[in-house]
Amino acid sequence: MFSLSILSTGNEVCERLAYYGMSTNLVLYFKHQLNQHSSVAATNNQNWGGTCYITPIIGAFLADSYLGRYWTIACFSIVYIIGMTLLALSASVRGIRPRCYAEDNCNPTEVQSAMTFLALYLIALGTGGIKPCVSSYGADQFDDTDEKEKKHKSSFFNWFYLSINIGALIAGSVLVWVQDNVSWGWGLGIPAIAMAIAVCFFFSGTCLYRNQVPGGSPVTRLFQVLVASIRKYKVAVPANKSVLHETADKESNIKGSRKIDHTNDLSFFDKAAVEIETDQLKGSVNPWRLCTVTQVEELKAIIRLLPVWASGIIFSTICSQMGSLFVLQGERMDTHVGHSNFKIPAASLSIFDTLSVTFWVPIYDRIIVPVTRKFTGHKNGLTQLQRMGIGLFISIFAMVVAAILEHERLKMIKRHNYYELKEMPMTIFWQVPQYFLVGCAEVFTCIGQLEFFYEQAPDAMRSFCSALSLTTVALGSYLSSLLVTIVSNATAKNGKSGWIPDNLNYGHIDYFFWILAALGVFNLGVYVWFANWYTYKKAVGTLR
Repeated sequence: MFSLSILSTGNEVCERLAYYGMSTNLVLYFKHQLNQHSSVAATNNQNWGGTCYITPIIGAFLADSYLGRYWTIACFSIVYIIGMTLLALSASVRGIRPRCYAEDNCNPTEVQSAMTFLALYLIALGTGGIKPCVSSYGADQFDDTDEKEKKHKSSFFNWFYLSINIGALIAGSVLVWVQDNVSWGWGLGIPAIAMAIAVCFFFSGTCLYRNQVPGGSPVTRLFQVLVASIRKYKVAVPANKSVLHETADKESNIKGSRKIDHTNDLSFFDKAAVEIETDQLKGSVNPWRLCTVTQVEELKAIIRLLPVWASGIIFSTICSQMGSLFVLQGERMDTHVGHSNFKIPAASLSIFDTLSVTFWVPIYDRIIVPVTRKFTGHKNGLTQLQRMGIGLFISIFAMVVAAILEHERLKMIKRHNYYELKEMPMTIFWQVPQYFLVGCAEVFTCIGQLEFFYEQAPDAMRSFCSALSLTTVALGSYLSSLLVTIVSNATAKNGKSGWIPDNLNYGHIDYFFWILAALGVFNLGVYVWFANWYTYKKAVGTLR
């Protein structure tokens, strides 16, 4: 039911407002309030952001195995609120907030810094139970037996992502301005209030939600197939695949899961479903020796997803620059709006990423899909893999544009000797194209990933697969952090300032952007090869 899916995503909308309201400007909080160097601030920002996308593995495991998506969202939301509250207090309460003598001149104690990071990593834990569950939970509200509801499910992922970006738009404009011009206490306190509203919004629909029964530990089932396959490595798989072991019931023996049709690839794992005399002990089946076809196909589905999953890491590395090097680049440009005294915070340029998403989602849903459907015959116009590939292609150009802009900025600095200027006379709005291209890439790749990992996941592993897709964001952040560290250490030797110094006017982050563009080209080539190899999952029957 569409109204139920919208109600369940209300939690995510407010949570994203809270998350982006805190994280969009976080690199500058580290640099100016916690007195960290540019490279250290960028690294800490990337590491924390990465952790926010690793913890969903924990939430997904609990949701699929024991708690279900509803209770996982509910419990972890409380942890999130505690972390947000503590972060707001660490930025506003005398004694635990960093002591500042003037703008950009702060001297926090170790305890004050530790308080900030404790709050941030509580938030990272809290968001781990929300991210992998909300999109899947919203999609669960559509009945697959109802053709009308089933038709709307694909559009749901488009509008779900758009709703998230509405929260990000408010955060990147209003909240960043509050942080820069009012106080960090209010700037971090408002997101905490938004998260409290999110929890209330979510609980308001408790009596209406459709809840899927947890199917037990997906990790255990995967290992059972691996162990059973290895034990039977000498057993031949019969040519007639219909004799492979499967339950006689209409549904599979996994709670909340439909049966999955057998596929011919990755045939080694079919050995786990070959019945031999020693498989049944005392009349019962030992799952560590004999698995059903559906259980085998669960493992196959995960293995097929892995190459597509890996391609998202470089993409996430590129997107993560919006919260780090794009902000530091913008900070060194003219932030005045027109000829007024109003200055736009460098982090607020992320609103153009959000505006790009807001622009492209309805264009994609209402124009691109119907037009491409006429040529491809596919119900969604483009397949999910085609959609993601287009996004990877567009992201390369985002880095190319960012590199060209920085090259031109450095040329102007050298020509006019602007090295010591805090803001050089080049408007920050020259950054708009790179943000806009990233937003366009997200509409294709990120929304494509949401739908792809939901549709191709086994029924009882949807939260787990959603979390798997989110880990690409984490690994992308960690990879970006690693690259920044390597580049800084390699280029800042023998008295040289390096590519990423505190004063970027002496640096060369354009070279860093070119490296990311080259990685993007390589990533796209590998992705296309694996996408051509991919076999789509076929479920038997419906859950409802």
